Amino acid sequence: PVGSRQDVPGLELAGEVVEVGSDVSGFQVRDRVMAVVGGGAQGELIAIDVRHAIKISEGVSFTEAGGFPEVFSTAYDALFKRARVGLGTRCLITGASGGVGTAAIQLAKNAGAYVVATTRHEVHFGDLLAFGADEVVEPAATEEVEALGPFDVVLELVSGNLVRNHIDSLAQGGTLVVIGVGGGSKIEIDLLTIMNKRAFITGSTLRSRTGEEKMAVAQSVAKNVVPLLGRGGIKVPVANVFPIEHAALAYEEFAKGGKLGKIILTIG
Repeated sequence: PVGSRQDVPGLELAGEVVEVGSDVSGFQVRDRVMAVVGGGAQGELIAIDVRHAIKISEGVSFTEAGGFPEVFSTAYDALFKRARVGLGTRCLITGASGGVGTAAIQLAKNAGAYVVATTRHEVHFGDLLAFGADEVVEPAATEEVEALGPFDVVLELVSGNLVRNHIDSLAQGGTLVVIGVGGGSKIEIDLLTIMNKRAFITGSTLRSRTGEEKMAVAQSVAKNVVPLLGRGGIKVPVANVFPIEHAALAYEEFAKGGKLGKIILTIG
């Protein structure tokens, strides 16, 4: 993001507080914290805005906490702030084997939703069912996806031409939340369908938000999601862990795609 540190990569972190500012309250040295930052998370030391810091629950490892902040903050904001997922909501989550997708499945299920997940990776079907998905379908099986609708909420993590199908599968008054465009950001849609369904299309990203807006997300996640992590109600899947000295190997692993879970870098 503009204005953030550019020389050291990394947008999320978990670590131990070694110093606090004179005007900081609520945190002290040796507290274990996690946060989403604008850059610099892969450094040995980093100064973060206290408003964005989230305390790590007892019993949660740094490895799990390190993979938590960005994906769960993104999923929580999309499901419960951009949309209104709750008991009985019928929810479609596309690209669900990614980090945000697995987070979204768990959060939606904890809220009492019925979750249909799509992924191109058949090897992960069982994993997504284990995370709580009620049905897992290949995205190309459009008729099968449509038959499982209509959906009150579609969490669009891929985009591309299939968005048109997902709009068609929305329930009356349904909401499509766009938070990923890896499949393509430019499509043609029929606005008459939106009108007839009285549907809503919205989008979300954490990076473009002000400090105050990011603080609000962090506080909501700390209150409503972190307790679930602490008592084992949600999990952070970890695909692999590398020491920072092997960061190049970690990035190669990340670039391969098709994995389930986060790639974690450890320091010290």
